Formats: sequence, structure tokens, C-alpha cells
Amino acid sequence: MSKEKASVWGAETWRTYRRLLGYTQRYWAIGLIALVGMVIESGCLAGFTKLLRPLIDDLFAKKDAYLIFWMPIWIIGIFLLRGIGIFLSDYGIAYIGRHVVQSMRRDVFSAYLRLPAAFFGAEHSGQQVSRITYTSEQVAQASTDALKVAVTEGLMVIGMLWVMLSNSAYLTLALFVMVPAIVLIVTVVSRRYRTISKRIQGTMGSVTGTVEESVGAHREVRIYGGQGHEAKRFEQITNHSLRLNLKVVTTSALSSATVQTAAAFALALLVYLGTRPGVIDQISPGVFISVLTAMGGMLPSLKRLTGVQATIQRGMAACDDLFEIIDMPPEIDNGTRVIERSRGDLQFNDVRLVYPRNSYEALRGIDLHCRPGTVTALVGRSGSGKSSLVSLLPRFYEPSAGTITLDNENCANYTLASLREQIAWVGQSVVLFDGTVADNIAYGELAGASEAAIVAAAEAANAMEFISRMPEGIHSSIGQGGNMLSGGQRQRIAIARAILKNAPILVLDEATSALDTESERLIQQALQRLMRDRTTVVIAHRLSTIEGADQIAVMDQGRIVERGTHAQLLALGGHYAALHRMQFHDQQASD
Repeated sequence: MSKEKASVWGAETWRTYRRLLGYTQRYWAIGLIALVGMVIESGCLAGFTKLLRPLIDDLFAKKDAYLIFWMPIWIIGIFLLRGIGIFLSDYGIAYIGRHVVQSMRRDVFSAYLRLPAAFFGAEHSGQQVSRITYTSEQVAQASTDALKVAVTEGLMVIGMLWVMLSNSAYLTLALFVMVPAIVLIVTVVSRRYRTISKRIQGTMGSVTGTVEESVGAHREVRIYGGQGHEAKRFEQITNHSLRLNLKVVTTSALSSATVQTAAAFALALLVYLGTRPGVIDQISPGVFISVLTAMGGMLPSLKRLTGVQATIQRGMAACDDLFEIIDMPPEIDNGTRVIERSRGDLQFNDVRLVYPRNSYEALRGIDLHCRPGTVTALVGRSGSGKSSLVSLLPRFYEPSAGTITLDNENCANYTLASLREQIAWVGQSVVLFDGTVADNIAYGELAGASEAAIVAAAEAANAMEFISRMPEGIHSSIGQGGNMLSGGQRQRIAIARAILKNAPILVLDEATSALDTESERLIQQALQRLMRDRTTVVIAHRLSTIEGADQIAVMDQGRIVERGTHAQLLALGGHYAALHRMQFHDQQASD
């Protein structure tokens, strides 16, 4: 690597580390106490080493009565004080480290909440979860644990060097054998750790994602005999992670072995210098033992200082990943107008949509007017653009061309928050959260709803029929993702949530797909009452559910190819009529 690249690398690492340390600034008082503890910890050990000279030369050789009395007391005092220093430094660093992890996780999670939908479609969810769990822990080690090692062991090296110089500057010359080797090791190892650590971050996301998929799809895995395939896939990913981690271990082991070898040469040189004629008679055993012990005590510190590079570089790679997410621009919200309650007059004008991740043109010039209080049904084959069209309403995606107006105003001119307040959404894939029935119906901005309003919404969605049989009624827990409920029950909870929101625009993405025939009939009645004063957009696959729609738009390959009422489209004898005949035939066959 060239000098220019190396300097840029070092500058980048320092810039990232400085930003990371910014998370610790508010805990400066705790950090100061921890630093005092580190100084005490290292200073006490250096002080004890300094006592070796009088211990050997005066106490044992000269039998000094003063030292015979005080030396044991001094030793106990030194190590009691060192114990206090260790406690202060360990607790202080752990306190700061846990708070740094919490802050980083909060910032990354906050970034997830404001990032556009395109981000989540372009990256594996396992990578997103891994940042909150694994990656943030690497950051904590770099910001606090590694810092403790660097400061404590650095002070230890300085303290032991002081002991050596104060006893014999001549014998301290042996240290110069180690200096070039250690500088070389730190330089080479630092670069290698940073490269490998970046790759490890990615593999952990893959491991998390694979586990999520396999556990989440455990029924499909068993039904289709996919255990072997999933085990093989998991083994391939974990083996890759294992190889990368072993590279880190190999690098660490080689650096430690090199430091030990250099240290052996330094110790050998120390003995050689101390036994030269004319020197051996002038150096007392206490001086030699004190210098030798100080150098021996310095070696583990030097070894840990070279080893801490792995933690720091792993943490820097993790920081780069987290800061990249934190710095990502949020959803585009240039709107300035706040809409209180819309009339529900929706219009799509030559709307086009190209997904950036694959340049796929999902919508190709859509013109559609949804008048206030009417029901518009979108039908067509899978992939025809129905879901893409409705995803533009709450601005999950921005149109690549054309405009969408609400009450004759471009939706882009409204603030995102006020625009989304106008929309209630019930998707085909029901999303519920771990909590009670009431928590899920009165979710988010609806959390202040009264119990009576929640019950009324549940009754309108025909959900009280099963809620009333639950142990604690609407206050009963439904488990993670609503896994304690059936598919139809989950769907009715989601519909109750939309009813409670009472928004002027209602989006139903095959909202009755998970219901049995009886529940579907009752829900259709509730939705008919709900839709009277609302602009409703329905994505429907079963055409029997939208026969009463004010207009039906038939989509194919991103275009509206037919538009009209149920009767008009049947009379037209085109796409809709063909779909209707196909479903009617399938229904007769199943009957």
C-alpha cells in the first residue's frame, strides 16, 4: 500500500473514531473517574516494580529493620489501591460502553423509521437486524473496551519504562531491539484487520438473515423437506464467516508471536549488557531484577496493545456501517401544506413509476380519477401494477413522472405526516405487533382512543365475536405478530384499526382474503357502511367482492386497459369479462 493510501486510511480511521467518541462526551465525568482508575491501576503496578530494588538490596541483603516493618504494609496498600483503581476503571468503562451501545442502537433504529421504502426493498432484513444486535456491540468494544486497554497498557508501558530508566539507563538500551518490530507489526496488522473486519460485518448480516428466513418459514421447510437445503445454506454462510474470523485470529497470533520473539531478543540483550566485564560489578542484584521485571511486565502490555488493533479496526468497520445508515437521507418531504381533512378527491395524471433497484417500469402512464366518496376497484393479473399504484398514495415511492393530486393539490405539496393521516390501509399481509388487541387496534397515533371507541371499531369489523371469548377481552395478548390468532382473526383486527382511524381515504389490498365465507359476508357489510363517506381504492382478486364498485380499472403490464362499472365491462367483452368467466368457471367447478 502506498504512503498516500496509508495516510488516507489512517485519517479515515481517526475521523470515524473521533465521531464515535462524540457519543461518550456527555459522560465525561464518568470517563474522568475511569481514567483516574486506569492511572491508579497502572501506577500501582509500576510502583510495586520500583520497590523490588530496595526489597532485594536493602531488605534481604542489608536486613534493614525499617523496611522489614513497612514493606509488607506498603505492598498491601499498593494492591488495595490498585483494586480500587481496577473497579473504578472497569465500572466506568462498562457504564459508558453500555450507554454508547444504547445511543447507537437508538440512532440506527430512528434512521430505519425515517428511511424511504426503497431502502428496505434493496437490502436483506437480516443485515438490518444485525446492525442493531451484532454490529453495535463491536462499536461498544472499540469505543470503550479497546480504549481502556490502550490507555491502561499504554500507561503501564510508560510506568515500566520509568522504572527501567530510573534504575539503569544503560540496561534500558535493550528495549530498542523491540521498537522497530512493534511499529512494523502495528502498521501491517492495522490495515489487515480493517479489511477483514469490513467483510465480517456483511457475513453476520447474512447469517442473521438465513436464520430469520428458516425460522420464519419453518412450516414450509418441513412440508417441502427443505431441512437439508437450509442446513447446507447455513453451513456455507457460517463457514465463510469462520474463515474470516480465523484470518483475524491468525493475524493476531502472528503479531503476538513476533512481539514475543522480539521480546526474547531484548531480554537476551538485557542479560548480555548486564553481564559485561566492568558492568556486572557495578549493578546490584536489586537493580538488575527490577529492570528485568519491569521489562517482563512491559511485554504483556505491548502484546495487548498490538492485539487491541483487532478490536479497534473491527469497531471502526462497524462504525462505518452504522454511520452510513445514520447519514442516509430520510424520506423526501418537501411539502409545506398541512391538510386537516381531505374531501378524498384523488386524481392520477400520466403517472409513471420506475423502481430504481432494477430499472423496472412498473407503471406506464396511469390516468385515473377517484371522486370523493366513491369506490374504485383495481383488478388484473399479478404484476400488473396494482400494488405499485396504491403505494404512491402515501408516497412510499415518488412517481418517476406525472402527478397525483388530492383535492386538486399535488400530493407532493402536502407534508408526509398530514398526507398519511388521510389514509387508512388494510393490506393483504396483515401486520400486527406483540401486545394486546387494544394496542393493535388503537396503534400509533390512535393510541389515545377510548375503550368504547376501540370496542365499537372491533364490533364494526365483526371482531368482537372472537375477542369477547378471549380471557381479558380487548386487553388480551395476541403474541408476536398476532401468532395467537387465526388468519381471519388477524385480518379483522387490521380492519378494526382502519375503521378506528376514520380516514377520508381507505385502501383495501384484498382485505377479506383471509376470511371464511360467513365472516367475509359480515365484513363486506361493515365495509359497505364504512365506505359510504370515503374514497376507497380496492385491490381485488375475487371479482365477486367488487361488483358494486363505482368504477373498476383493469390493469395489465403497468397500464389501465379497461375502465367502467361491472355491467359495462362485462358488456365490453374484454379483459374483465375474460377474468370474470375464468373465476365463475373455477367457482362452479369447486362447487
